[in-house]
Amino acid sequence: MIEGLKVKGVLQHSDGIFEIVFDRNGLDFVPGDCIALFGADQVCSRPYSVASGIGEDELRFVFRRMDSGQVSPFLASRRPGEWVKASPPFGWFRPGPNGQNAPFVFVATGTGISPFLSYLLSRPESPPVLCLYGVRILRDAVSVPVIRDLCNFRLAVSGEVCPEAHHGRVVDLLDHMPCTPECHYFLCGLDTMIDEVSSWLEGRGVPIIHIHRECFFNAKHGG
Repeated sequence: MIEGLKVKGVLQHSDGIFEIVFDRNGLDFVPGDCIALFGADQVCSRPYSVASGIGEDELRFVFRRMDSGQVSPFLASRRPGEWVKASPPFGWFRPGPNGQNAPFVFVATGTGISPFLSYLLSRPESPPVLCLYGVRILRDAVSVPVIRDLCNFRLAVSGEVCPEAHHGRVVDLLDHMPCTPECHYFLCGLDTMIDEVSSWLEGRGVPIIHIHRECFFNAKHGG
């Protein structure tokens, strides 16, 4: 267990979406890694994907504050200079080419953009063929200008009409996605999105081993 992470600041993107920024202090990680952040009791923890690049001096995490949660309200209330107990980096989800030359696609909902943002900031020379990102309202979307600059990108906003985004769910955009047996697909976010996209891909002949999944939120249990 590392001793903790020192808070540099907390940004509020919308009523529910927050971004907490820590001093990195030389901590090593790879895109896709999670770190368990602890609540006020120093016992309860939740894993959060790193959203920063490997060349940055900061560690950033995007999270949804759950009012009934044991960790997210604590994180949302942190102030610069305070400390948060944290685990070493860990994880198995590794967005990107994985040592292969095959094309790859990112599909995210909500805070599930975090590991993809970490990859894009770490490996801008090797972008995905396409990144699809779905949110409820535009303010829930994190780092959209950065993502647009780094890759082919389409945004879906389901809860309001925005000139710069598709009005609807991210799965409405699947027909814009290349669908070939050699392509790899990385899905992160809401479980229902992951299941729907996986079924869509398998129905078009994509091998299951080319569909990489990480669920951030369970629709049935509310988080």
